[in-house]
Amino acid sequence: MTRPSDLVALTPEGLYCPAGDFHIDPWRPTSTAIITHAHGDHARTGSQHYWGTKVGAPLLGERLPGMTLDTLDYGEVRRFGEARVSLHPAGHILGSAQVRIEVDGRVCVVSGDYKRDPDPTCAPFEVVPCDVFVTEATFALPVYRWPPMEAVVADVIAWWDACAARGVPAVLFCYALGKAQRLLAELARATDRTVHLHGAMLALVERYRELGVAMLPTVPVSDSARGRDFAGELILAPPSAAGSTWMRRFNNASTGFASGWMRIRGNRRRRGYDRGFVVSDHADWPSLIETIRATGAQRVLPTHGNTDALVPYLRELGLDAEPLRTDFGSED
Repeated sequence: MTRPSDLVALTPEGLYCPAGDFHIDPWRPTSTAIITHAHGDHARTGSQHYWGTKVGAPLLGERLPGMTLDTLDYGEVRRFGEARVSLHPAGHILGSAQVRIEVDGRVCVVSGDYKRDPDPTCAPFEVVPCDVFVTEATFALPVYRWPPMEAVVADVIAWWDACAARGVPAVLFCYALGKAQRLLAELARATDRTVHLHGAMLALVERYRELGVAMLPTVPVSDSARGRDFAGELILAPPSAAGSTWMRRFNNASTGFASGWMRIRGNRRRRGYDRGFVVSDHADWPSLIETIRATGAQRVLPTHGNTDALVPYLRELGLDAEPLRTDFGSED
């Protein structure tokens, strides 16, 4: 639920700022859309005019070809009507942003998706003080606590090595934007081996390289001759490739999935993966609470996630908290 003092309101098109006459990550076409990042549930087609971060523009171009886009540097202020608007790092994926809105001295921040863990592929999260904080709540349950990335990388390499010793391919499923590039960058700190990529990942990995992100060398799976033995190789693929005819070329492959959802072991078993690696581009429970406290916001509107757990907890802390029902997904 939103109130006039929140500076944003829900409309059929999405989250709307009346003072600035713009929407944030609208799920239906609008005249002006400020986009927090390039994931498909936040960057949708059909709006007349888009705004986003300068560094994220190439990724938005991949997702929204032919759009009319203007960009802002992080921290750059632009006036929309009566609202002063700036974009600040969210630490989610390359170019991801929080939207700061200021009207008559009151400040609302819409977080988009964010994480607090270090990530070599994007600018780190910036705490933005505000009166009202619209926060994601994807993993807003106490069970979700992320392990150190160094330990996860070591686990992935040990699995890769074990597959090589057995003479089988290691197929690691992960999302094509953000997760694949983060894994390639994190692994590059520990090895220099080449990774094979599903075709859906090629253009997005190339955009990251063009923007200066260092990652492991990669080659398309399609460059290999039919019948090639991928024994001992690491292959990255989107989850949609699991169970498809594309998988037939990887004989006796061991499969893994890199996601925050792998924190619950039953999720790996239900999805049929041999291994689960806990890698998330969202904040875990301790980071959510830490971030909400750090903003100083007295009114907090959690959205798209486990709001039923987070809202009562925040109320116990003395905050004015209510769930905000939006149409964003939980890709991770």
